Amino acid sequence: MQKINKNVVLALLSLTSLVFLLFQLYYYKFYLSQKNGAVFSKVRGSQSGQDSTRWHVVRKFLGLISSHNIPVYLIDPLILGLVDKDIEQIRSSPDGPSPECKYFCAPRDFTTFALLDKTWKHEVGLFRTAEKMGFQWLKILNKDPRLDGMDDLSGIEIPLHYIFKLASHAIHLVVFYERSGNYLWHGPLRLKQHMDRKFVPFRKLHFGRYPGAYEKPELLLVSIDDLKVQIPKSPSSFLEEMSHSRFLECRYREARAFFQLYPDDASLDAVEFRKKAKSLLHLAALTLNNLGVKFWLSSGTCLGWYRQCNVIPHSKDVDLGVFIKDYKADIIPAFQKAGLPLKHKFGKVEDSLELSFQGEDDVKLDIFFFYEEDDHIWNGGTQAKSGKKFKYLFPKFTLCWTEFVELKVHVPCETRQYVEANYGPDWKVPVKTWDWKSSPSNVQYNGIWPVNEWDDVIQIY
Repeated sequence: MQKINKNVVLALLSLTSLVFLLFQLYYYKFYLSQKNGAVFSKVRGSQSGQDSTRWHVVRKFLGLISSHNIPVYLIDPLILGLVDKDIEQIRSSPDGPSPECKYFCAPRDFTTFALLDKTWKHEVGLFRTAEKMGFQWLKILNKDPRLDGMDDLSGIEIPLHYIFKLASHAIHLVVFYERSGNYLWHGPLRLKQHMDRKFVPFRKLHFGRYPGAYEKPELLLVSIDDLKVQIPKSPSSFLEEMSHSRFLECRYREARAFFQLYPDDASLDAVEFRKKAKSLLHLAALTLNNLGVKFWLSSGTCLGWYRQCNVIPHSKDVDLGVFIKDYKADIIPAFQKAGLPLKHKFGKVEDSLELSFQGEDDVKLDIFFFYEEDDHIWNGGTQAKSGKKFKYLFPKFTLCWTEFVELKVHVPCETRQYVEANYGPDWKVPVKTWDWKSSPSNVQYNGIWPVNEWDDVIQIY
């Protein structure tokens, strides 16, 4: 009798231990995993551990924004790079291309999404729901550059970035704003003094090191790893755009200081010229963009943007730069079709090419073509009456976006070095008398065109 009692006791103890173990497993799977990032996810062919946690955090974030009707789209460069390789299969398969967690389980610290500011305004409710779901969050604000101008440096702050952290993964939500040049802009990520710099590894973020400018993307709703998400219709085009997206803001404070020293010309002639120059620049940008020719503000037009955030009224022309490698034979007929007849053509594609088109009244468009050497970049000039050649040397530069006269347009990222090369250390002082053959700081004599080539290299209309 005593022996039977021991067996019963042992059986009861074993059963109790098993029930307790099953309860622990159930509690961990359905409560802790919901709060801290599931390890046992329901994604097809799910992977264990950290890989599955990433997928789970993304799923919870998508559920969070869906519950608040917030339209976001995926801009994570790592994931878009993987998606791009399978884009045709993803487009054609409503359930995604693979039974495995291939994309959202990829190793990374963040997953990055974009939000258009005008599509959403109610952040308080979102943060409350996020906290209930276990997310920690951080909001980064900075001043709104769209409100800056010569008469008002507002300093009004707007949300630029949100970060939602759950377990060991974080969602970076980049806020995009529509600018007057009909493009999208996001601001830099700058932490305020009181913010926790260890909240996430900020240095690893793909967006926020500097402001960026993008075209409005066409979006595609797809299924990736069992999750419905919007992505740019052409991931490869977006990734290419991202690699050249850096944006420079106009320097309104410096421009205001400039005009305090040198009052702006508000005469009727100046106002009319600026109006015509703006129209000509918009037409030139449209024409070159349609041809796929990359260009930037050069010479006096670049100086006007950098120094005074406006067209210099006494310049009497619009100046653009184009790398000679981007030259296309269609440029001249395209401008003529746009109503801008060729005024002169100097040089040739191999050497010192320069085009000038006649705009409205006496306003002309000059396009200078730039040639790259080992340690510098240069463009050429030709004196029509003598055949003399000149060369203008610049340090090597890259291109950034800016907004100028309500247009998204390129400028040299290293603008100060570019301007100083052309106008010297006194570039801040206006000069109304300018000789293109001797005034520039970077001009060099470059020989003379052979007389037998003049008919080809000196064409005036």
